[in-house]
Formats: sequence, C-alpha cells, structure tokens
Amino acid sequence: MKSEVMTNIIDGSGSEALLKVRDLSLSFFQYTSGLRQTELRIISNMNLEAYSGEVLAVVGSSGSGKSLLAHAILGILPSNSRLSGSMEYKGQSLTQEKKEELRGKEISLIPQSTTYLDPLMRISDQVTGSVEKKDKGLMRERQRDTFQRYNLRPDVGKMLPHELSGGMARRVLVSTALMSSAELIIADEPTPGLDERSLDETLRYFKDMAKKGCAVILITHDIEAALKISDRIAIFYAGTILEEARIEDFTNEGENLRHPYTRALWNALPQNRFQKMEGHQPMQDELNGGCVFFERCSIRTEDCSKDIPQLKRIGEGLVRCNNVS
Repeated sequence: MKSEVMTNIIDGSGSEALLKVRDLSLSFFQYTSGLRQTELRIISNMNLEAYSGEVLAVVGSSGSGKSLLAHAILGILPSNSRLSGSMEYKGQSLTQEKKEELRGKEISLIPQSTTYLDPLMRISDQVTGSVEKKDKGLMRERQRDTFQRYNLRPDVGKMLPHELSGGMARRVLVSTALMSSAELIIADEPTPGLDERSLDETLRYFKDMAKKGCAVILITHDIEAALKISDRIAIFYAGTILEEARIEDFTNEGENLRHPYTRALWNALPQNRFQKMEGHQPMQDELNGGCVFFERCSIRTEDCSKDIPQLKRIGEGLVRCNNVS
C-alpha cells in the first residue's frame, strides 16, 4: 500500500499541528495452532492532527482499536507489535526514544481505568511524581491548588486509592495530568459509568485544559459526550479514520456529514431519527483489503472492494470514500 497524501488541516489560528500522525499502521504477531506465526493488523493508514487549544475527539465503537492508538503515541505497546508510518511532535520525529523522554511530562495519558493508580501509594505522592527533594515544596503547593480547582479536599492527598470514590479517582487522574505540565493530553475513555452530572464535570475539565493551551485528544465511544466539548470529531472504524468533521457539521439529519457511516451514526441517536443500521463492524480477519465499510455501505461500487480509499480533504473536513465529493 503506497503512502497516501493528505493536505494538512490548519486550525483557526493558522498554527501548525502539535502532533501529526501519518499513515500509521499497527500489527501484532501471534502464534496459532502448529506454531504458525500470523500477523493481525489492528490499525491501518491512520492519519490525524492535534492542535494546541482544541479538543479532538476520536469516536469509535468498542474493539475498533482506539485505545491502541493512544498506546502507540505514548510508546507503551507490547513487544509483539509492529508499528509503521510516522509521528511528529512539534515538528520533530516522535521516535520511541523521544516518546519515553516526553511521556508523563509533555505528553500525558488519562487512562480509562482508575486501576492505573498504585494501590499502595498515597495520592499526593502519585500526583506529584518523582521530583527532586528541593522541588517537593513547590509541587505540594501546585497539588493543593490543583485539588482545590477540582473540588478535592486537602486530606485526599493522604488517602490510598481504595479510599476514593469513582468520581474522586477520576479527578485525581486529571490532576496528575495537569501536574505534569503536559502540552498534549490523551484521555482514553474517561467517562464510562458516570452519571450525567459527573460526566459533564469530567468533560469540562478537558475543555478547561484546551482553553489553557493544551492539545487534548479525547478517545471515546460516546459521540454525544464528544459533541459537548470537541472542536473536531474523527470517526474511527475498523482501525482507521473514515471521516474528520467540524462540530458544526453534526446538525439536522447530518446532510453536512460526508461519509455514510458518520451519517448513520448520527441518525442512530435517540434524539435524531433513532435509525438502526444493519450489519456489524468487521473483525480484522474479515477485512478483504478494500474499504472497511464496504459490506454495510449503500453507495459502494465494485472498485470499493479492491483498495482502501485514501483520506481526502473536502471543504473543511476529511473523508475516506471514493464516492463522495
């Protein structure tokens, strides 16, 4: 598969992207019966850009590979993985060595599970991290200010993770990201199981981070949550981006959306047409080398089954489809 060419999207301020991902593909090697080695491709020809001061939502259903995208950016993939394509951060190649240097500092992950907190370490030590003794006082002061901002009592710092409620634990994870002075924040499924009030509160934290100049990538299956705070939404399906659209395009019956899957996803919401879509997202071993949406698409042609369409710019968005213009 030859590398695709994609015109850069520049944000409203005219600035360059903080993070650029180009033609990213991720595979895993595994052994089947008879000790035969097989390659399972999870992400294919992935492209995205994240800008300082905005929230980019990557929306996709469970099993589409969204969380592995976060792990690829952070450089925390297992040893049986193979990553190809390119990533740039601040215009420089984001190599594995660079990822390890920036991880937890300029690039921070807010994980989907609160089990990422060390069960044997007090919260204050986890939030401030391993800083030099001479900086401990300053970090403690920053921690108190951050806790106050997110309605965490001062005594929370002395607690262990099992003493926190679910909402408190999520606020601690957000505080940890802020304490790192990160410029790029990746929030991986941060809202499952939250009631509406807690969900809106959590989302507001991410919007606040963007307002303070961070680039935020929100990885989620919840398009309704993404629509509340995002500037752009990238629709992730079967390991690739099918469309990237502005938040303003998600209106009425989705006539401004370009890909048939994005329109179907929008019209499936209860407040819209509540319209069911037949079929299912294909597993990786069901893909035939053509468009990943081929089996469910109402506008497909025979050519769509032969090659994966390139991601092309149309207007102010991007779409991976041969039959829209």
